[in-house]
Amino acid sequence: MIAEIITIGDEILIGQIVDTNSQFISKKINSIGVEVTQITSISDKREQILDNLQRASLNSDLVIVTGGLGPTNDDVTKQTVCDFFKTKLTLHKETLSHIENLWLNIIKRPLLQVNKDQALIPDGAEVFMNNLGTAPGLWYEFNNTIFVFLPGVPTEMKYLVNEHLLPKLQANYKLPFIIHRTLLLTGIGESNLAHEIKDWEDNLPSNISLAYLPSYGRIRLRLTSKGDNKDEVNNNIDNQVSKLLPLIEAYFVSFQNDNALEGLVYNLLLENKLTLSFAESCTGGMLSSLFTRIQGASKVYKGGIVAYSEDIKNGVLNVSKELIDTYSVYSEEVSKEMAGNCLKMFNSDFSISTTGNAGPNVQERGEKGEVFISVAYQNQVFTEKLTFHGNREQIINKTSIKSIELIYKILIKKYKK
Repeated sequence: MIAEIITIGDEILIGQIVDTNSQFISKKINSIGVEVTQITSISDKREQILDNLQRASLNSDLVIVTGGLGPTNDDVTKQTVCDFFKTKLTLHKETLSHIENLWLNIIKRPLLQVNKDQALIPDGAEVFMNNLGTAPGLWYEFNNTIFVFLPGVPTEMKYLVNEHLLPKLQANYKLPFIIHRTLLLTGIGESNLAHEIKDWEDNLPSNISLAYLPSYGRIRLRLTSKGDNKDEVNNNIDNQVSKLLPLIEAYFVSFQNDNALEGLVYNLLLENKLTLSFAESCTGGMLSSLFTRIQGASKVYKGGIVAYSEDIKNGVLNVSKELIDTYSVYSEEVSKEMAGNCLKMFNSDFSISTTGNAGPNVQERGEKGEVFISVAYQNQVFTEKLTFHGNREQIINKTSIKSIELIYKILIKKYKK
């Protein structure tokens, strides 16, 4: 089954919001064997909607549309859908009852006509009841194409996808198995990696595709294959991975599902009942931000200090003024003292410190920053001095990622079973 996703909203086109809906939908339907070949964002204009529905219907078995189903005057999707399907809006009594109950028991404000109009749906559409909001999801089959319309509010869209769309697709259509195997690597650039695995890549069978997914300091290699026999697809990919691993042994970190490297660090800390703290200068709290995004982070993460100024390094982290005056705040000596003192302050098992010069806040070619990263644990402190090229934002990102990489390598060496 081939699918296209269309997101409707001027707010996406002008960069006011980031389109996360299509990412979620694509990932979900791909996991059950639906192949997404195009994602399109369009404006709220009637002509744009009509043109894209027509185009998508010629190329796809399934067209999923989000946005434009709200109660305001700029939400024109439902009426435009009626024009496309050559039908009319009709009252869906179950949806109206749901809306009235919502207003009576939860919202407790006067129910306006525009809210009641949410219960008007294109005649012939199957309704997905939206228990988290007022705009229902719609399933409409037209000219051998399935059209699904979902509200743009992310929580409501996700609910309708999980509770209605996925179960209906799986119950009514025989879908292939699409298997992805992702390997996380660090310590090598994309071009060098491509050179090292060229012969292996050139000999990949035609039913397995390879994608390079680089980011700051990391590369993910994703192998993808599909077929009707799940075991056969898995075995084919496993066979190729077994040939690949000896070629990338020096850079391979782990197989990866959705876990970023900080998630792997979290798991190792949790499994071994260890704790972590941060003393950040040049990263300005980014390390703490990476870890607090992880659900359950408080089980391993004790806290952090953003010691950006010299006064805080000295007054809060107790880095001696004499040390700062002698070596400067951008030094191995200060980095080590920050990590060691942070370890004691938070009584954690590991502490990471970052200090250095991330460069001016400009985007000039050739910009570089020198940073020090220290990891303190068990009465020892390990420090690396690094030079990163890029603008200020890039250097901060690279420092944060390298910090996570350093502690991961220490944890793997000491605690991986």
